[in-house]
Amino acid sequence: MYPNEENGCGSSSTPDKTDGDKIRASASRRRGFPSPPREDRPECPQAVVDEGSGADEPGPSTSREMNTRYDWSQCRQLRPQHHHHRPKPFDSEPRHGSRAAGGRNIPLSQDDDEDLEGEAFVPDDSSPADSQRDRNVECIFRTTTVSLPKRSPPIMTAVPPKRLKRECSEEADLRNSASTYFSYKLPDEVLLKIFSYLREEDLCHVAQVCRRFHTVSNDSNLWKRVFQSVFEYSRPLFRTSSGYEFLGDSTHTTTTTSTSYTHHSNAYMLAHLHHGYRQRQRLPPETTTRVPTTNGANCAWKESFRQLRYAVHVWPRRKKKDSHLVVFDTIEQALRSCESQSRQGSKPPLVVVHPGVYRNEQVVINFDVHLIGAGPDPAADVILDRDSDYTVVFLEGARDAYIGYMTLRFNADASASPPFVAVADRNQAQNNNGAPAGGAMAAAAAHNPRHYCVEITGPNCSPTLEKCVIRSSSVAGAAVCVSGQGANPVIRNCDISDCENVGLFVTDSAEGLYEGNEISRNALAGVWVKNQANPIMRRNHIHHGRDVGVFTFDGGRGYFEGNDIHDNRIAGFEVKAGADPFVVGCEIHHGQTGGVYIHEHGLGQFVENRIHSNTYAGVWITSHSNPTIRRNEIYDGHQGGVYIFGDGRGVIEYNNIHGNSLAGIQIRTNSHPIVRHNRIHHGQHGGVYVHEKGQGLIEENEIYANTLAGVWITTGSTPVLRRNRIHSGKQVGVYFYDNGHGCLEDNDIFNHLYSGVQIRTGSNPVIRRNKIWGGQNGGVLVYNGGLGLLEGNEIFENAMAGVWIKTDSTPTLRRNKIYDGRDGGVCIFSNGKGVLEENDIFRNAQAGVLISTGSHPVLRRNRIFDGLAAGIEITNNASATLERNHIFNNRFGGLCLASGVQPLIVGGNEMYNNLDAVNGAVARGLCLYKISSYTSFPMHDFYRCRTCRTTDRNAICLNCIKSCHAGHDVEFIRHDRFFCDCGAGSLSGVCLLQGEPTQDTDTLYDSAAPMESHTDMMGQ
Repeated sequence: MYPNEENGCGSSSTPDKTDGDKIRASASRRRGFPSPPREDRPECPQAVVDEGSGADEPGPSTSREMNTRYDWSQCRQLRPQHHHHRPKPFDSEPRHGSRAAGGRNIPLSQDDDEDLEGEAFVPDDSSPADSQRDRNVECIFRTTTVSLPKRSPPIMTAVPPKRLKRECSEEADLRNSASTYFSYKLPDEVLLKIFSYLREEDLCHVAQVCRRFHTVSNDSNLWKRVFQSVFEYSRPLFRTSSGYEFLGDSTHTTTTTSTSYTHHSNAYMLAHLHHGYRQRQRLPPETTTRVPTTNGANCAWKESFRQLRYAVHVWPRRKKKDSHLVVFDTIEQALRSCESQSRQGSKPPLVVVHPGVYRNEQVVINFDVHLIGAGPDPAADVILDRDSDYTVVFLEGARDAYIGYMTLRFNADASASPPFVAVADRNQAQNNNGAPAGGAMAAAAAHNPRHYCVEITGPNCSPTLEKCVIRSSSVAGAAVCVSGQGANPVIRNCDISDCENVGLFVTDSAEGLYEGNEISRNALAGVWVKNQANPIMRRNHIHHGRDVGVFTFDGGRGYFEGNDIHDNRIAGFEVKAGADPFVVGCEIHHGQTGGVYIHEHGLGQFVENRIHSNTYAGVWITSHSNPTIRRNEIYDGHQGGVYIFGDGRGVIEYNNIHGNSLAGIQIRTNSHPIVRHNRIHHGQHGGVYVHEKGQGLIEENEIYANTLAGVWITTGSTPVLRRNRIHSGKQVGVYFYDNGHGCLEDNDIFNHLYSGVQIRTGSNPVIRRNKIWGGQNGGVLVYNGGLGLLEGNEIFENAMAGVWIKTDSTPTLRRNKIYDGRDGGVCIFSNGKGVLEENDIFRNAQAGVLISTGSHPVLRRNRIFDGLAAGIEITNNASATLERNHIFNNRFGGLCLASGVQPLIVGGNEMYNNLDAVNGAVARGLCLYKISSYTSFPMHDFYRCRTCRTTDRNAICLNCIKSCHAGHDVEFIRHDRFFCDCGAGSLSGVCLLQGEPTQDTDTLYDSAAPMESHTDMMGQ
């Protein structure tokens, strides 16, 4: 033993107390028991270090003097040691020094130099004031107990003390054997048990002793115990650039700390622990958080503790008041304590609120402070409850305030004002136009007194609310209200549900970021935005509200991205009264009324949303509203896709609209939208339905595969359809009826089961420069008093006539090309009229123009040529006015007139180079069926055979009468168009002039009648 000469220590090698007594005494002090008086402390078996005189005690110097054999005046800078000159561990006199550890001097032996080579060593030069101010820290190391004061973080440069001289080999052997056992032979389980009694700063001390202590003291379970004893979390919580995140959360970014960071983390943390508990020092200015992911040196629990160490606590249930924690009973007390500190301009103080129900506390925050709930499930365990005015209010100055992981609840008392919209009135979900009425009714509440659970108001007010549960039972107000210019909060991952009024209310030019929130089951709208408010809402889940999902009105704006809005009782998203939101990437579906409702001069842009499965229309636009609906997918609506009515406007472009029960787009009552570049297909009804004086520009859309008409235009409507592709419909391509008007220009209309275009009942459209082809029932059908101008169109390759005109219809066909039809070019019958002028009619399978059954059109300056039958055929008491037509190169002749037909031939008609295939076949003794089959109807004399009992529907050509029916009782009927039934094999006998018979039905004197559309009978 080294005697202390000044204190008169004897030379006995036996201490006053055993080593075990001193270890137990040291451990008891770590568990929080008071240390014995200084004069009663046992002397060390190696060296007793006196802490020196205090500030009031006399001494040889103002600086602290160590009363030992150490000669501090002879200290010098540590120089590098060479390994081949270093004595083996524990073989020589131990070398004592001190390692910088937040102001503590920890004895080191020579073998520690190898572990800590390159570290800086300093003598303890703290002042008496430091010793008087700070509490002692007990360090267990080998067999020596050293009591040293805490101090401020040191400058990491120092000089080592001189080595002590060895007094006797017995003492050296004793120390080496005890040191070796404690450092190397003592089991880890025992060390862990000893370390488990230490607090956080003690663990940091022992971590700097040697490598083994460093490894054991960073055990994850040790730090988990320390962390949970203070913060009660079940997982480590980390400070991030955007708030606080638990380890393992999906939004948390995990990185591994670097080697240099880990090597100095204990000293760094220890230095901040001293100032953190006494002076509430805040986090260092870190922009990102490094989160350890492994045990050992990179301990997540330890890193979490380091980041949260500066907090004050609201912990009313805590009975033991630890000296190293600052604990308050109420949140108000904690806020008052932190306010002065926040005004100094450093980082916001942290308040940890421990589990409990905090009733009627007045939480008014007008400075930067962070409040987070603690506990295994903090959002459920920490509850702030209030029944008047508000629960939490943020005012001007709360620029970087934060509340997270707790429940905020406003329970209105029984005297609260009644709801401003009766629940019974909510049953009226639609107005007279069939539009949802919820938002309009709710807007009447704007002037009633309100209560809010959370209110954020005023300039320079931008707090953060994260992972909170927010509830309000007030029937007048909202759960969260953000108002005023400069109010710009961040509300993230909160649950705003089951409120008796509006969930989130943003108004009066307020802004803010709202993302990842659950907003559901609220009595009125999930979100209100009004009065030039401009929030950013991302990835929120807004559903099952008893009113509208999101309601923007009175000039409200906002950016809504990636939200899931569904199962709301009225519309999913409502825009009214000049509101102009930007909605992108949202899913709006399963609304019990509609998807998007825009009315009363509403604006807005809806881009790349999925709007589907709504009970009524996917999008409603009415009453002078003018939104932009772009690149959305609108499908599977239980009624229509987009419904524009009541002077609605808007731009509907680049959308995919399909699978709706009614029309993909419906335009009515003086509405005038622009509909372009959309795909409207596979509707269970029609594609586009324009009625009741609807208007609009419909251009460059692809409209196909709809169950009924691709486009309906009716009841005084006058839209313009331009450059659309309308095809593959199961009925008509474009259908005008009941005074439907409008203009079709440059469209491609093809492959419909019925006609490409039908015009009826007073409709008078302009059909110009279209391609109409591939119709299974003809190209254009005008009937039942239909009108219209067909000009400059190409009508070709239709299964029946290119143009049908019948039943008192009088269209005008001008400069059209009608060709390659599998029937006639133009068929006019049943009192059809009209004007055909300057058309090219060619290469059709039947007559170029067939006029029948009382019809009387005007044909002027047409070119009718290269037909596979006659050029013009007039039959069945019809007539026509023929003027300056050119008829040439037709197979069965130029002009063929049935018996009794007397057309008005004005003059100037030219007929040339027409073939007379009928008369040539008769001259050669052939049956006419040989040249016509049953697809053509050459005009010639036809007979009936009484002997064979043929009917008026059967016709026999002249050569068959002469050969097949020679000697029979025959009768001449008339000169008309027909094919020979004898040659077709449809009579009882066998034609002698024909080869193999062809199965056929009765002769048709006219081309087959077209199929008329019945879509008008299937009302919208």
